[in-house]
Amino acid sequence: MDHVAIDLGGRESQICVRSGDGVVLEERRLPTRKLGEYLAKRASCRVIVETCAEAFAVADQALAAGHEVRVVPATLARALGVGANKQKTDRRDAQVLSEVSSRVNLQSVHIPSREARDAKTVCGMREALVGARTQLINTVRGWVRGLVGMQIKKGSSATFGRRVREAASVAKVTLPACVERQLRSIEQLNCEVAQADEEVEALGRNEPRCQRLQTVPGVGPVTSVRFVAALDQLGRFPSAHKVEAYLGLVPGQKSSSDRVRHTSITKAGPSAVRRVLVQACWSMRNSRPNDPLVRWSLEVEKRRGKGAAVVAMARKLAGILFAMLRDETTYQPDRTSTLGSAVLEHEAQQARDKREAALAMLRSKGTVRTA
Repeated sequence: MDHVAIDLGGRESQICVRSGDGVVLEERRLPTRKLGEYLAKRASCRVIVETCAEAFAVADQALAAGHEVRVVPATLARALGVGANKQKTDRRDAQVLSEVSSRVNLQSVHIPSREARDAKTVCGMREALVGARTQLINTVRGWVRGLVGMQIKKGSSATFGRRVREAASVAKVTLPACVERQLRSIEQLNCEVAQADEEVEALGRNEPRCQRLQTVPGVGPVTSVRFVAALDQLGRFPSAHKVEAYLGLVPGQKSSSDRVRHTSITKAGPSAVRRVLVQACWSMRNSRPNDPLVRWSLEVEKRRGKGAAVVAMARKLAGILFAMLRDETTYQPDRTSTLGSAVLEHEAQQARDKREAALAMLRSKGTVRTA
């Protein structure tokens, strides 16, 4: 089997083709838009690309042409030799990728479906609009804070412009042209954000899996769409713990020799999904204080603090959402309560084991004497 390594670029890409025994068969540059035609003319081979903006679109074209595809993580590419010894060119990068592929069966990242990529795009564009609106609101608030006697009433972003104008009228302050321009932009963004919200809600309504997830208190269209798009294919996760690890919600570890140290969460997965899960947990804590999952987090809060408790709740919520998708069920608080008790008992047993191990180590060093 031939190995076709492509160093992708926005306009042009570098191609290096090797045979199975590592001999270079072809090297050429090609416009990126013509890669689909090039791959369609080749016999079945392995196509290797590095993760970038164009990677998944090229992967779709290669799969449609009947090729094997390996999308190599950018974090792994340097370990393979890309850019080693400060020698990084498109031609050399393609040569390195093709050489490694001819020697090793490279593992590929998950290639998301077109539906999952479209859902992520819709959510990402919405978040960009919300972020731009927040930045404009903060600039106006900064101007208001520089004035004495002008106070803005509390309210939502949708009424911010009206509230600022009312406050200026009461304080008898004339709004400068630059501030008025900001307020008009905020009001325009309010309309765009409302349309984006409707688009996300439509995605949630048309997807049965999202509807199932929204039976959980605190989980709305944004959280459900983000979660379903991130997991994409449930079959690639053998357990709920794997989902939690994929989303970066499990504790890290920094151990050496006899020292075992657990760190904060790894944050290895998509940050947007972690963020919406944490927001869903805050919403559940505020709206459903008697929910078994909330009561479990309150017990954790007594030992670890509110921040750690909410993150732990988000980790557990991710596992529950995965189980609901896998079993095709809706939210069942009773099962959550049983699971929560088991988790608390497991954590208590781990704490007891750690104390016993620490005491045993001290006894072995003679620091603590046994009675």
